[in-house]
Amino acid sequence: MQIQQNISLKAYNTFGIDVSASRFVTVTTHEELIDVLKGNDLPLLILGGGSNLLLTKNFEGLVIKNNFSGIEKVAEDADNITLKVGAGENWHNFVLHCIENNYCGIENLSLIPGNVGASPMQNIGAYGVEVKDVIVSVEAIRISDYTVCNFDNSACNFGYRSSVFKTSEKGKYFISAVTFKLSKTPTINTKYGVINSELEKMGVSNPTIKDVSNAVINIRQSKLPDPKKIGNSGSFFKNPVISSQDKDNILAKFSDAPNYVQENGTFKMAAGWLIEQCGWKGKVVDCYGVHDKQALVLVNFGGAKGNDIYQLSEDIIKSVKAKFDITLEREVNII
Repeated sequence: MQIQQNISLKAYNTFGIDVSASRFVTVTTHEELIDVLKGNDLPLLILGGGSNLLLTKNFEGLVIKNNFSGIEKVAEDADNITLKVGAGENWHNFVLHCIENNYCGIENLSLIPGNVGASPMQNIGAYGVEVKDVIVSVEAIRISDYTVCNFDNSACNFGYRSSVFKTSEKGKYFISAVTFKLSKTPTINTKYGVINSELEKMGVSNPTIKDVSNAVINIRQSKLPDPKKIGNSGSFFKNPVISSQDKDNILAKFSDAPNYVQENGTFKMAAGWLIEQCGWKGKVVDCYGVHDKQALVLVNFGGAKGNDIYQLSEDIIKSVKAKFDITLEREVNII
């Protein structure tokens, strides 16, 4: 373990923004992390896969890259298996590991970028599944006193793309591991019609969890850019949740507006559709812009600064507010 100085973070964020950190270190164990924290008096930034943040300036502090690894079986019975997974493990690789072993529950979350440690922080979700439904607990090290704490599912206070780690406890903990409980009896979730349509294209009538995963991968690859080729952080904005009355007001003017009723009677609107209606889809400004296949995705074609992307997001938020009276919320973390 070695603390490096003045390191470019371009390779450590999926937007490919070229800013630097005055100090940078990679940690793989609790002991290494505690040693680093004890010797640090600089501002702190913890990095996982770098897939959910926008860096707008050089970081004058210490960046800690979370490389905690390992997949450990902690419990198993006839119906379920419980796995403790290092926060630095790649999320999609973990999904594939589960599929290979016929562990069911996260196949709909295939190809989501980032590492396991970000999954509870963001409460990642896709195609009718949220990771909160399979998380048992989150192991996290309190930065102030190095105490290892365990947050059970309820203590994580999961919400839509949110958790306690993004709200009241933001910046206070280093997530080291996540424990998941997965089913050994596959329950296929294809309630999103687009998955069924893709399975039909694949010629699959009786899908396995691997088939569902492959369908999700096909869908995501067809409309989302590969961060290795075009800098992006996936969905930049959350889908806004509005009241029934506000939904009716919008449908009175835009009858084809996609909306999805929630358990509490509110309605989730499709942020990508709202952005597209404002004329942003496919718009290019210099070397950055909005993806031409998915308006939720802001892209860096190469050489853009973080502030360029941020200002683009500001302009999008203002235009959606003006047209629909809805205020979009960014999903990514702005540094």
